[in-house]
Amino acid sequence: MAVVRLFPLSLVIAVLSGALVGCTTTSVGNSAAEQARASAIAAEPPGNYYIGRRYVTERTRFWGYLRKPGQPWSEAKLVVMNEALKRVPDRLPESPIPGNQWFTYDHNFEYRVTGRFSGESVYDPNSNAFLPEFLPTNFELISESPGWLFQPGEGYDSKQLPPKMN
Repeated sequence: MAVVRLFPLSLVIAVLSGALVGCTTTSVGNSAAEQARASAIAAEPPGNYYIGRRYVTERTRFWGYLRKPGQPWSEAKLVVMNEALKRVPDRLPESPIPGNQWFTYDHNFEYRVTGRFSGESVYDPNSNAFLPEFLPTNFELISESPGWLFQPGEGYDSKQLPPKMN
């Protein structure tokens, strides 16, 4: 008889424990920072533009990531820019000049980018990847410090390939 009385109590405890575990906001993919990022992305106005994040890795020639407004960064494409119509913002000397900015000064800057994909792929020998070619027509700086790209707390090493190669 005692076992029968304990069974409903243990069932209630198990259900409540599971409900409390499911409510945490610190689990991966559900942090407050990720929720805030998702809300900001969802609030982006639709349009014929892309959100671009410059991503620099030594000796590679890709530019960074592009995504449509409203899309998460997990759906962004790593691209190579064709500068026939518009030069990228950091088209400067590749060696530092005292007192001036130089090529790749804008790592992790976020831009509003207009233009189009050419439909071609470009081979980057240093990353050993074929990447989509993008023809930009304009860059508008959104932020010089937009924070993490794919997940909170991610690390960056300028000598390693990006965390998500398309």
